[in-house]
Amino acid sequence: MTLTGDARERPIVASERSGVLYPERLTRYRAGWIDPDPAVSAVVDHYWHVSWTLADGEQLDQPIIDLPAVTVSIEDGEVPAPLVVTGVHGRAWRRTIGGHGRVFAIRLRPAGLSVLSELTPARVADATVPLTAQLDPRLHALMQRIASFTDPAGRAQAADEAIKQAVAERGPSSVGLLANEVLAELRERVHRRTGTTLTERFARSERTIQRACLDTLGHGPKWLSRRIRLQEVALALATRPTEELAGIAADLGYTDQSHLTHDFRTATGITPEAYRRAALRECPGCAIPG
Repeated sequence: MTLTGDARERPIVASERSGVLYPERLTRYRAGWIDPDPAVSAVVDHYWHVSWTLADGEQLDQPIIDLPAVTVSIEDGEVPAPLVVTGVHGRAWRRTIGGHGRVFAIRLRPAGLSVLSELTPARVADATVPLTAQLDPRLHALMQRIASFTDPAGRAQAADEAIKQAVAERGPSSVGLLANEVLAELRERVHRRTGTTLTERFARSERTIQRACLDTLGHGPKWLSRRIRLQEVALALATRPTEELAGIAADLGYTDQSHLTHDFRTATGITPEAYRRAALRECPGCAIPG
C-alpha cells in the first residue's frame, strides 16, 4: 500500500541531525521531511521542504553542514532561481534567507544523480547553481514536471512517479548501489568505535569502495565519514550545551578535544566554543558552561 503524502511527512526538529547549524531556527522555517516511495529509495534519500516569512529587512545567514549528497530543489519567492542543484560542499556553506519563500527539495542518494541527470558530482561540487534546460535537459524536464504541483505532498507524489519512470529508463548502476550502501553504513556507525572495516563489511577491495564514492559523491569514504561526524558534532554542540567538549570528542571517536576543534574550525571557520555562544543567542533558554 502506498502511503499518502501526509502519512509520510514529519517535521524536521532541532534534536535531529539535519545539517542546519542553529537548529532552533527550524521552528521559524516550517520545515519537514517526506519519505520517498520505496520504489525510488535507491535514488532518493529524502524529500524535504521549508517555507519562511521574515520581517521586512530581516535576513538570516544560515550555515549548513549537510549530509554528503547532491540536492535538487524547486524554489519560490525571494530565492536564487526557480530550480536549483546543490552539490557536495567541502566545508559548511551558507545561504542568506530573507523576505518570504519556500523550497521543495530532493536529496539524492549516491546512485541517484546518474539516474536522473547527465551531470557529474564534479560539475556541481562546492556550488549551488540554477538548473536550466541548457545545464541538463533531462533533469530540468523532470523537475519542471514536479514543479507543476504546488504543495509539498503533491510534489512528493509527483516526484515518486517521475523518478519511477526515470528508473525504468535508466536504473542505478552497480557502482552507485555500492556507494549507497557505503554511505548508509557510515551514517549508521558514526557512534560506533569498533567494528568491521568497509572492505570486510562489503567484501570489496578498498580501491573499489574508494572509486564508488569518488564517482558518485566526489570524495572518498574517509572524507565522507568525517563529514557525517561533523554533523554530529554540530548537533551535540547545539543540543548538549552543558557537556564538556572532551566528552563530546570521546563520544564521537576523536582522539582528543583539539582534534575535534581543528576539524570543526576547518569546516565552519569558527571554533566549537564560538559556535556554542552563537547558538546560545539563538536559544536564550539554553545554558553553557561558564
